[in-house]
Amino acid sequence: MGRRDFRAAAVVAVGMAMAAALVAWTQHLPLRDPDGASLPTWFRLPVIVASAVALDILARWAVLVRAGGWAGRTALRSVLVERWNREQIWFTVSGLVTWYVAYVAFRNLKSYVPFVTDRIADGELAKLDRILWLGHDPAVLLHDVLGTTWANWAMAAVYLIWIGLVPASLAIALVWTRRSSYGAWYVTAVSVDWCLGVILYYIVPSLGPTYSSPEWFSSLPRTPNSAVRDLLLSDRIKVLSGPWDTSAVQTIAAFASLHVAVMMTICLTVTAMRLPLTIRVASWTFLALTCVATIYLGWHFYVDVVAGFGVGAAAFVLAARATGNPLRRRAEPWTFRAALDVPAPAGADRLSGHR
Repeated sequence: MGRRDFRAAAVVAVGMAMAAALVAWTQHLPLRDPDGASLPTWFRLPVIVASAVALDILARWAVLVRAGGWAGRTALRSVLVERWNREQIWFTVSGLVTWYVAYVAFRNLKSYVPFVTDRIADGELAKLDRILWLGHDPAVLLHDVLGTTWANWAMAAVYLIWIGLVPASLAIALVWTRRSSYGAWYVTAVSVDWCLGVILYYIVPSLGPTYSSPEWFSSLPRTPNSAVRDLLLSDRIKVLSGPWDTSAVQTIAAFASLHVAVMMTICLTVTAMRLPLTIRVASWTFLALTCVATIYLGWHFYVDVVAGFGVGAAAFVLAARATGNPLRRRAEPWTFRAALDVPAPAGADRLSGHR
């Protein structure tokens, strides 16, 4: 497979963009940069990827200098020529663009949900949770079992770390992976996560326990998570009061949990790539912590988490088919040295003084 295969991701991104434009036109709503009020996504994502590229170049340059004793300029030129050729640049830029379009469309479609339907399914989701948890509310039960002191801070940290994990994973997929097919697979899968997730937002519109049952969380001390919760509620009120009078977007939606869905996609990807055991264990562990944190903090119902597993797995499988990746491919084990390997140019022995 060549480095052209963001075609499926592009189809998803264009489809979502057209859907966002259609809803905006029919409902007389604005299309917004979802992060325009803080640091725009169109600026933030390229900076993250450019930083990853710089780190990639410096790491490979250091390996070449240490291994061969080459002159610094010669080694750096070798890395730029061999690693960042036209094909690699096109791969990275096209993946970044498709990701950005899908993300912006997703955030706008999510913001439009309360304008398309005034139905809120939190009551039904809460009842289903109680049935599955034998008459208990999962969040309240977790508070009783884990307590509301150190656990509250730990769960808040997990939630906030996840926010930075997604752009970091994009940089890894587009820059550091030596297997471009896996990078295209992952970027496409997350775009499908956004697409499936926003469809479910419209089918089962909900707020999440922290907003529909705030009394369950009144005993939790304030953490940075509390500030995020209050900010999202404030943005929702602003948008519903006058969508054209604010630059904010409405970001509250619970079913399904895309925190869980994206983490599920990440876990399946690192497993398919046969990355080092520590990375695989860390990924699956963080997925488990994400499930607990989203319920504990009230962002999601338990059934939202279950649905998130389904979305993440479905996106992984659909993206595999769309990018031509067999699900049962036997990949060679990953090693750090192989990831940093750069073919030596002709004359390298002469330049380094070796015979």
